[in-house]
Amino acid sequence: MTDVVNQIESIVWQSVNDKLNRAGYALIPGFLNTAQCDSLIDLFDHQAGFRKTVMMERYRFGLGCYKYWDYPLPDLVQDLRENLYPKLVPIANLWMHLLRITERFPGSYQELLKACHGAGQKKPTPLILKYSAGGFNTLHQDLYGDLYFPLQAACFLNEPDKDYTGGEFVLTEQVPRAQSKASVLKPKRGDMIIFTTNFRPVKGTRGYYRAHMRHGVSELHRGERYTMGIIFHDAQS
Repeated sequence: MTDVVNQIESIVWQSVNDKLNRAGYALIPGFLNTAQCDSLIDLFDHQAGFRKTVMMERYRFGLGCYKYWDYPLPDLVQDLRENLYPKLVPIANLWMHLLRITERFPGSYQELLKACHGAGQKKPTPLILKYSAGGFNTLHQDLYGDLYFPLQAACFLNEPDKDYTGGEFVLTEQVPRAQSKASVLKPKRGDMIIFTTNFRPVKGTRGYYRAHMRHGVSELHRGERYTMGIIFHDAQS
């Protein structure tokens, strides 16, 4: 097994599941090592290997730049996508059951991709993002099509308060007929956050309901911030 597969296997997944059920996200500290973070940052300035570059201000998404990798994905990215997915399928399908949604997700990453491609979603979605001073990302969801997996991951590649200041990871939760709740996180280099793509189940007096969540990045004050996103479903465009 590759290093990252061993790193995935070493995670206490029951604890991750408990946190996802309780809050819609789970922070896994020190998941990637320094060499892995550096190798991903180095890829950002390469022209080859990416299918699309997005300047965020052009689309009013924020201020910064992100790039979608093309197939074949870099080995580290492929290993993360392929081996994280089966760990998250049980919680995804539990959420569907609790919310009385008939959709169920297949057990393997390859089966999910087959379903995406059958639905016309054939473009890979893993990406790497770069923010400089003044950069930010507006609150959003990474859906990309009708077929989307309800969990995704973000890996943080450099160190807050050393390489940059500001740039906190922000999650908001919208409860029906109530004001939104915000969670502001400051992950360290190598940390990974697993979080909901769209909504999570919350138990109310009449059973479970959907609490919709969005994520974004607060404004950077100085330095540069790099993050990798692992979305499991493919995109239409």
